[in-house]
Amino acid sequence: MNPLLVKVLNDPHKSTQLTLNQWEILIPQARVASLLSTLYILLEEKGLLGSIPDRPRAHLFSDWLIHNSQVQTLKYEVKWLKRALGKADVKLILLKGAAYIAGNLPAERGRLIGDIDLLVPVEKIELCETVLAEFGWKPGEQEPYDEQYYRQWMHEIPPLRHVNRGSILDVHHTIIPPTAKPNLDAKKLFADAHEINPGIWVLAATDMVIHSAAHLFHEGEFDHGLRDLLDLDRLLRHFGEKETQFWAQLLPRAKELDLQRPLYYALRYVRHFFHNPIPPSVLEMTSALKPGYLKTRIMDFCFLRAFLPDHPSCCIRGVSIARFFLYLRSHYLRMPIHLLIPHLVRKARMRYFNDSKQDEGETNKALN
Repeated sequence: MNPLLVKVLNDPHKSTQLTLNQWEILIPQARVASLLSTLYILLEEKGLLGSIPDRPRAHLFSDWLIHNSQVQTLKYEVKWLKRALGKADVKLILLKGAAYIAGNLPAERGRLIGDIDLLVPVEKIELCETVLAEFGWKPGEQEPYDEQYYRQWMHEIPPLRHVNRGSILDVHHTIIPPTAKPNLDAKKLFADAHEINPGIWVLAATDMVIHSAAHLFHEGEFDHGLRDLLDLDRLLRHFGEKETQFWAQLLPRAKELDLQRPLYYALRYVRHFFHNPIPPSVLEMTSALKPGYLKTRIMDFCFLRAFLPDHPSCCIRGVSIARFFLYLRSHYLRMPIHLLIPHLVRKARMRYFNDSKQDEGETNKALN
């Protein structure tokens, strides 16, 4: 099942044939997928906005204003980040949405970002945190266990929020948790990063795609899964056309970083949802990465449902089961069993006690 949103993203001219009832389905689908502003820009590029009814166009335009505001905010924050990391003698390497926008890549068109992702060397992580605090980015309150979880097992420190402006930083020292099964040497990412503007760096083209794939297919939350898959589709199309050695280097680089399986899934599902024109030679090479028949069927069942917008119009049988399975899978990929089981038990207990306290508070409030 491809939802209406995917059909319009693949063929924007379908938007001119939609009834108002269909727009009442498309707009909420795009909103929950964080793709309203992307849809606005796509229709604008195709010269189709004039054919869109006023009310849907107003929703699209409103989200585009949010995107435009975020772009301007990012530019301002990057200026301060350059100063802060310059003081720490560390390169400002942007990741994900911030990198797409700063690099003016096709994936930035309409892209909404909730935070700014950075990559810094692990040996400089404490220095960077100290300097960023001097510039106003400080960690929020964390439960002691959550603090330990970030510091010992995760690929990033706890989020930092600016005390005045409210901007949020996710400071990474690698792109997957050190406890995960892939044996990734983060130094290779730093070695091939390149400068796109004075003082602003991004990952190499292959690494940007591989990171996007690893982030999407190792995470267990798919609220923005379709948006992230569209990011991958746009990155692959762009680099495949602009970088002469991109396709020849992509699979070997994934092997070098020990991230072949998430790249396989990325290529498989961008073809399914967005008909990405991956070269036949690349598809032939990726066939060796395909899991067994049964596992492939299970993963198709899960991912083809998880990427659907979280909207009643996309609520087909098995969606909840698929998302829950992928949530558990993400933890299994993130941590070995001897760490995973105590972690899940601890989180379940914490959630239970927090819910109990909240219920008790609401009861007391009602009685008063």
